[in-house]
Order: sequence, then C-alpha cells, then structure tokens
Amino acid sequence: MVQSAESLLQLLQSFLKNPIQVKQIHSRLITNGHLLPNPNPNSPKWKRTLLYNNLIRAHLDSGEPHKTLLLFTQMLSLSAQPNSHTFPPVVKAAGGWLRCSGGALHGQAVKRGVWGDPFVQTAFVSLYGRFKEAWDARKVFDEMTEPCVVACNAMLDVLGRNGDMAGAVSIFERMVERDVVTWTSVISGFGRNGWFGEGVWFFKRMMVSEDVRSGLVKPNEATYVSVISSCANLEGWGSLYWGKQVHGYVVRKESQLSVFMGTALVDLYGKSGCLRSAWNVFEKMEVKEVCTWNAMISVFSLNGWEKEALELFEEMKVEKRLRPNVVTFVAILTACARGDLVKCGLDLFKSMSKDFGVEPVMEHYGCVIDLLGRAGHFKEAAELLKSLPFEPDASVLGALLGSCKIHGTAELGNEVGKRLIELQPHHCGRYLVLSNINAGNERWDHAAAVRKEMVHAGIQKSPAYSMIDVR
Repeated sequence: MVQSAESLLQLLQSFLKNPIQVKQIHSRLITNGHLLPNPNPNSPKWKRTLLYNNLIRAHLDSGEPHKTLLLFTQMLSLSAQPNSHTFPPVVKAAGGWLRCSGGALHGQAVKRGVWGDPFVQTAFVSLYGRFKEAWDARKVFDEMTEPCVVACNAMLDVLGRNGDMAGAVSIFERMVERDVVTWTSVISGFGRNGWFGEGVWFFKRMMVSEDVRSGLVKPNEATYVSVISSCANLEGWGSLYWGKQVHGYVVRKESQLSVFMGTALVDLYGKSGCLRSAWNVFEKMEVKEVCTWNAMISVFSLNGWEKEALELFEEMKVEKRLRPNVVTFVAILTACARGDLVKCGLDLFKSMSKDFGVEPVMEHYGCVIDLLGRAGHFKEAAELLKSLPFEPDASVLGALLGSCKIHGTAELGNEVGKRLIELQPHHCGRYLVLSNINAGNERWDHAAAVRKEMVHAGIQKSPAYSMIDVR
C-alpha cells in the first residue's frame, strides 16, 4: 500500500520524539519513493524539502546526529533545496564533528541564500564556539544587524568558553533584553575561567537587578550550580559565607534540591571542611546520581574519613541503577592512599576494568603510585611507573616525589625530581622539594646545586601566608 507524502509527513510531525516511529516512517518514505526527485515538473519542490527538514530534526532529537548529517548530504545529492529551517539542526549536529564541517556548512548556507537568516547565524555562532573558533564566531555575530537575546546568549557562551570575559561583559552591558540564560552565561563564564569572586559578585548583581525584582528573570538550576561552584572555589572568608547565603535562598525558593544543585552543595561544604553539612545535604536529596555519590566519597576522602568513604562506596555498589565510573575510582583510590590502605587500594585498582568495565587513566595510576609511595613501597611504585601505558605526567611524578620527601628517599627522589623539572621548569615547588630531600639526607652539595639551578632559571619562591575566616 502506497501512502501519500502528506499523510506520512503528518505522522512524522506527530512522532518527532519517538525514535522507533521515526525510523519506521523514514523507511516508508524511502520505499514509497517520496525522497527521490519527482519526474513530474509540475510537482512542488518544497514538499521534499519539508520532508527532509522534518527527518533531519527528528533524527537529531533522537540522538542520532550522524544520520542528520547523512540526510543533509543525501538531500544535496538528490537536488532537494535546503532552506533556512534546514541549517540550524544540521549545524547543531555538526557541533561534535571535525572543524572542517563548520566551514563547509557555512559555504552551503551562503550558496543557498539563507545566510542572512538570524536563526542560521545564531546556529553558526554556537558551532564556531564549540570548535573554540572565537574569532569566527564573533565575526558572524558582528554581521547580525539586530542580534536577538538568543544570539547574544550564544556569543556570551562562546566568549566565556574562550576566556574573553571582558568581551562577554561588554556585550552584556549593551543588551537591551536579558533573560536567565544571559545572566547565567556570564556567571558560569567567570567560574570557568577561575574568576570565582567575580562570578559570585555578578550573581549578587543579578539578584538586586530590575530583571529579577520585576519577576522577568528567575535563577534556574544552571544559575545556582554555577554560583555554588564559584563559592566552593573561592579563597578566603567568602567561600562558606556566600555558599550558605545561596543555599538558604535555594531552600526558600525551590521545592526540592535537584541532583546537580545538591551535588554542588556537597562539594561546597566538603571543600570548606563542613562534613556534617555536606552529609545532611546528601541524605536529604531525594534523587542521587553517580556524580552525587562521587562528590560525597571525595568529601570523605579529602577530609581524612577514609573508612566512611569506603563504606559509602560499598553502599553505592548495592544501588543497582548506579555504576561506579572514572571519577568514583579516583575518589576511592585517593581515600586508600591517604589512609595507607595498600591492599584495599590495589584490589580496587585491579577490579576496575575486570568488575566495572572502567579502564584506568592517568589519574588512577597517580593515585596508586601515591598509595605505594606513602606506604614506603618504592620498588613497586617505580615498577608501576615504568610499566605505564603512556608517558607519566607531572601529577603522577609529583605524587611520587612527595612520597620520597616523606620517607627521605634521595636516589629515587633525585631521579623523579629531575624529570619533573624538565616537565615544569618554572614550578618553584619542584625545586624546593628536591632541595629539601637532599638536605634531609645531608647531601648539601646536591641541595645547593638545585637551589642554584632555581636562581639561574629566574624562579623565586612564592611567599607563604596564613588566612583566617572572619565573619
């Protein structure tokens, strides 16, 4: 039975969010020949374009961006004319592909005469931003005569991801209309670039702005997560104080903590040393995902509660819908290293790929080398270092150097220290640790040589300081 293109199009539009139905309708369109060129010259060409546009959007919404791009190339090869509705989903699908696809699609948009469409231009701003092509994104943005709030938000996100917060703030100040995405993009941009104080300050500015007071803008989950993360990374007195202020506001305004908001609060209180507060947030969360468990295990690990970290890991394994991931094992191996739990740590490391399907990465090897080094098992640590499937980075070598300092192991310490200095020739801490290892073993000539090398490199020791949290 041959179904008309119109009836199949109606079905497709009704089931855009249903992957199985989309595939069935797509198959029917192919078998009925509706996607092929029509030999009848009087047949309207827009019908095929409409069919392709809906198929492209449907496959993108179904999580199949590769099929979206294949459909677009098929569309061109069969002379179905793309229009301004074709390009935004195709450009979005291309976001995870090679850089060259951006330029090729850009050329197609110009060739097809749709480049002046603001939705098409906004899509390309986001695309170039994903490729970290901030200059190209800005060029497209500047070509827009009257960029809407969506286009401005896309540009704010691009500049934030590329570290140009001055440019982001400049655009923000010129915007006539702002929504919650506008404010959140700037707040998260500051946090992403390590300007945590500025991120918190911008959130405070948001809360007293006319946008919020008039009810036009209301902080959402992304806003809260961004500002809480900035609070967690603040140095000095503001970290816990402002984090509590945001937490209090969330409690008053939100019916319940979302997964990501709760996880951010667990991280905040953990980094501030408030384990009871972190645990209270964790316990009260109605829904916990892997990231939440990882955050709480990390809090225990970093605050000397290794036993509790291991117990929570065992509880997590009982949850059938959860599966420990790469981050989970970094947290639990860190707990083992800090608690001198050598056998437990090695057993967990061996079970990663065997029992959980998690292949070890650099961070895991660093944790195990730290575990062995802290316990004084330098022979095993050195053997593991040599057997790494990749070249060890500074974090792995730094963990072993720190263990050498604890135990006063001069020979291995000098070997590792020299490799570290080659990797980080301007890191003053590497020179100082190596010098102290030699001085601790009364190898004064070696210690003096390291200090002299540091002076010749023009490196000065960063002055130490103490900080008191005064409320």
